[in-house]
Amino acid sequence: MTLVLKGVMQSPVTPLKADFSPDYDTFERLVDFHVRTGATAISWPHHKAESHNLTIAERKALAEVAIKAVAKRVPISIHVSALALEDTFDLARHAQAKGADAIIAITPYFWKYPPEAIYDYFVKLGTSFDLPLIAYNSPSYLDGIEFTGELTARLIQRLPNFIGMKEASFNSEKYFEILRAALPLRPNFAMIAGVEYLLPSISLGGAGSYSSAGAICPNLCVELYEACAAGQWGRARAAQYKLSQLWLIFRDQYPSSLKGGCVIMGRPVGPTRPPLPTASPERVKFIEKRLQELGILDTEPHGW
Repeated sequence: MTLVLKGVMQSPVTPLKADFSPDYDTFERLVDFHVRTGATAISWPHHKAESHNLTIAERKALAEVAIKAVAKRVPISIHVSALALEDTFDLARHAQAKGADAIIAITPYFWKYPPEAIYDYFVKLGTSFDLPLIAYNSPSYLDGIEFTGELTARLIQRLPNFIGMKEASFNSEKYFEILRAALPLRPNFAMIAGVEYLLPSISLGGAGSYSSAGAICPNLCVELYEACAAGQWGRARAAQYKLSQLWLIFRDQYPSSLKGGCVIMGRPVGPTRPPLPTASPERVKFIEKRLQELGILDTEPHGW
């Protein structure tokens, strides 16, 4: 596979109207904004995009908007995971038919699956479609269901289109052990940090991140990546410390706090679909105060 992923890749939120229906026009503007402000790839819908709260029909329609908005300027991967296996394969078929560059899938939801079941699941997905496959590892959210170095190596040996992993354990030991197993077998295997912890991940051999804070401060995210890629660790630490503080703000009441931050930056993306709560005016005011203290309001783009 020739698709190479690196840098600050964006996984956009999902704009909604006041009645909680998808706002397709705003979504097109948001995806375009990410590409214009330095995203090296787009991947949608991750959990901050409220994928669990979207219907399969909505996910297909929004995926088509995203693919059209990207317009081949950067690679776009579509997250196809769903509770029902049939829905996952339906979303993957749709992504391939509509021109996505890759598909991304998390370990199966809800049940505590053994490693062999995870292996079989990804082999079936990876051998059913021609697109490059990215795995998504998030053991903290999925009760310890996770990739190991051994499982990753087996999948690389079995699947020529298995090109990378979004690794969201936030555990450097786990991250490194997967990389240690993967890179000798597939030197271009892209280990992508779940959010902006680029300083520890790139120093271990990671490729970049799927960004959350990039919805608010794309300049700072690019600054961090470029400093890490250049080995300018003092400069990288300064950017990482600031982004770490931002992640703690957005992680609280996630993803509604992220959408609240978008409002502050002049890019309103609507409410969060119930049962997730929408950021209150008090919460938005608190976020704005913190963004001001961190210098974000003066150094990042406002509006579209």
